[in-house]
Amino acid sequence: MRFSDYIEQSFSNLCKKKLRTFLTTFGVVIGIGALVCMFAFGKGMQKNMTDSFNKLELFNYLGVFPRSENGRSGQSSQDPNSQGETGQRNRNLDDDFLLELTKIEGVEWAFPEMRFPAMIRFRDDEEYSLIQVLPAKICQSGIMNFRAGTFYTSDDANSLVISDSLLHRMEIKKPEEVVGQEIEVSTLAIDFSLANLPNLLSFLGGKGLPFSRQTYTFTIAGVTERMGMGGPTLMRSDVCIPYGTSKRMKKIPLTNISDLFVSANQSQGYPAAGIKLVSPKYVEPVRKRVKEMGFNTFSLTDQVEEINTVFIFMDLFLFAVGMIGIVVASLGIINTMVMSILERYKEIGIMKAVGASNRDVKKIFLFESGVIGFMGGLFGLALAWIVSVIINAVINAFAVRYGTPYMSYFSFPWWLCLGAIVFSIFISLVSGIYPTLRAARVDPVVALRHD
Repeated sequence: MRFSDYIEQSFSNLCKKKLRTFLTTFGVVIGIGALVCMFAFGKGMQKNMTDSFNKLELFNYLGVFPRSENGRSGQSSQDPNSQGETGQRNRNLDDDFLLELTKIEGVEWAFPEMRFPAMIRFRDDEEYSLIQVLPAKICQSGIMNFRAGTFYTSDDANSLVISDSLLHRMEIKKPEEVVGQEIEVSTLAIDFSLANLPNLLSFLGGKGLPFSRQTYTFTIAGVTERMGMGGPTLMRSDVCIPYGTSKRMKKIPLTNISDLFVSANQSQGYPAAGIKLVSPKYVEPVRKRVKEMGFNTFSLTDQVEEINTVFIFMDLFLFAVGMIGIVVASLGIINTMVMSILERYKEIGIMKAVGASNRDVKKIFLFESGVIGFMGGLFGLALAWIVSVIINAVINAFAVRYGTPYMSYFSFPWWLCLGAIVFSIFISLVSGIYPTLRAARVDPVVALRHD
């Protein structure tokens, strides 16, 4: 028999029992669909993260932190003559150091990592937020996607940038309406002056803190999109202000809660800084140079291996869950093929009596199992795609309400689509081994006498 003859006979035999064939194939469709859908979700999340990092050039960034001593990152030794691990004298992460960083080959620019708490008042609403200080040059990296307006033009501009998530909390739905309007930023500062006498007296009496509230007025320059999963790690606040403008504000820097326990002579300099590199190839040379200067570094490339390991474990977990449906589907295939053998017992005997070999009989039933697997894999892939479209639509319908941009949470690479069909055929063939061997052992004499 030719290959096409086996295929034609397989479809003909399966169509004789349409309902049973449909139910068996549907079981494979559900199993393959669930497995593919779970894998596509895992690959989609991984693709979203890596694509976002590459698009925003986050692999071009390097974080710089003071070396930790006495268990605290960012603390230098009290002794100004103390030496670091590399023999470099401990120094502060200040403006002079940032300027020195920009002179290293491969460094495009460097900026301080600084945030502080504030109350944001716009119209009649007031919201708490951590304000992040970012230089105007950050706009050149394309790290922000604007829904309205633009970035502030200089580091001394009296303007700021807010996120649409902050507007969402204020129940403002049209970002373009707020661009150019004034917004108030209130900060807390330690104040021991006579102007702050009531709070100072409360502090001396052990009933309060010597804080004063400082209010500043800014102009909204732009509204950025809230970043979805895999967004930039450099932006972690809903409000960004220029670096030069922040220097003129009275505030309490709070990049880390441990900053509250730092004494005055320890708190000089920034707690951290960021470096924008021209290309990821400069990560290692610049890292080595910064460490020689007595500082620690961090890059997203350090986490790539860990991130990939997490996704591997997630894929294995999803595969284990999806295999439950595959096992159930394989049992259905075995049951269908065994029933087919019992019903065609006499037919098998006739085939053997007219010269069919055991190999021919095996091929007939293996092809029938393979056809079930092929149809199950093909329609299972279609089912997974339909489910992904529905889930994407539902999730994004809710996410858009909170200012999160549209994202595709599923990815169907070609190898996953092809692998799903091949895997479905393989599982079906494995499931058909026992029924096939049983059919090949049929005695033609007994089969012809079978009623």
